[in-house]
Amino acid sequence: MVDCPPQMLETGMKYAIITLLCASAFSTASVPAFATDNQPLHRRILVLDSHLDTPARLDDPVWDIRQRHSFSGDGSQVDLPRMEEGALDGGFWVAFTPQGALNPEGFAHARRHVMKRLTGIRNMVARNDERFALAFSAEDAARIAAQGKAVVYQSIENAYPIGENTSALATFHEHGVRMLGLVHMTNNQLADSANDPGGPRWNGLSPLGRDLVKEANRLGLVLDGSHASDAVVDQLLELSEAPIILSHSGCRDLFDRPRNIDDKRIKAIAAKGGVIQISGIFLTRTPPDPERERAVAELLTRFGNIASPEMQAEFDSARAVLIARYPLPRATFDDFMDNLLHALKLVGPSHVGIGVDWDGGTELIGFEDVSALPKVTERLLKEGYSAGEIANIWGGNLLRVLAANQAHAESRSEK
Repeated sequence: MVDCPPQMLETGMKYAIITLLCASAFSTASVPAFATDNQPLHRRILVLDSHLDTPARLDDPVWDIRQRHSFSGDGSQVDLPRMEEGALDGGFWVAFTPQGALNPEGFAHARRHVMKRLTGIRNMVARNDERFALAFSAEDAARIAAQGKAVVYQSIENAYPIGENTSALATFHEHGVRMLGLVHMTNNQLADSANDPGGPRWNGLSPLGRDLVKEANRLGLVLDGSHASDAVVDQLLELSEAPIILSHSGCRDLFDRPRNIDDKRIKAIAAKGGVIQISGIFLTRTPPDPERERAVAELLTRFGNIASPEMQAEFDSARAVLIARYPLPRATFDDFMDNLLHALKLVGPSHVGIGVDWDGGTELIGFEDVSALPKVTERLLKEGYSAGEIANIWGGNLLRVLAANQAHAESRSEK
């Protein structure tokens, strides 16, 4: 779907079908499949993932996103050939920054790091402009996909690089960022993490974090509560004047882990127009192993800030050794679908989407990379979901939240 082969629909017809099937970006109305189109449903709809961690690989001069790789070969899960096979039209490409020191030196390093990641995303597009295109508004996605190009929205995971002044958000927005995750695995200057071993620092958002919510609303940035503590999610729902998102999260009622979200909050997010995008991580219980946990902690400490392709390769090698030494039960495609179907039954197909966390730690048996995405659509069809509902799940809901945030920002600027 990214690079339309000759047997596919002509661009104009494909654009019309995508626009109609993804009308839920601006309306929740269900639409029928097109009987005149002999392509499988999965190739007729706009397929977006809300959390692609692939930009971390773009600095590696050996790794080429235009070439087919394999999960078993180098651990990667996204490249153009596999996107085409899985009919992934694109999504939000993530500029992730590891958490560092909460001081001026740490903030300066983080700012350089995130700008390097964002520049890497834009360079990927510039060097391959016949295959990729940057997207900035909700309306851009269908148009870009209809041109046979991959849709590239930009997002930031961990708002730590803004430092101690929310004015940096305007810079990121001008650079094209349209989604912002507040926190990662430990607390930062803005918010508490769901996973910080020391517990909460702010009991939710810090005063600076509350200011960040206002500024993100002003700019039209979608606020992402994945990785955040329950208190942060509650306060985002209270303070944000536009719908929020969980770009890559699981259901805590199926697997009780702080990183996942409980049913009550999933309902609260939906009630305010938001979306939970189901992730492929934290889906199964693993037995406690203090020795393995120490080894993981040592690995993360050693590679807290990966600053070069060589360091990334060293990390990948050390991680592979750790995994081989301390094997864990792996979740499966069925575990992923259990989470997706649980959320769908809970809040319906207008408030659930997909953000698998490709290239960010997902390791699912039977769902190893993006080439396997049609399996999700096949299962949803078997479960009785309509073409319009599946289009919502695969991209319409995500775009609706983006459109709502952008419309809110525009309405404020007009006052």
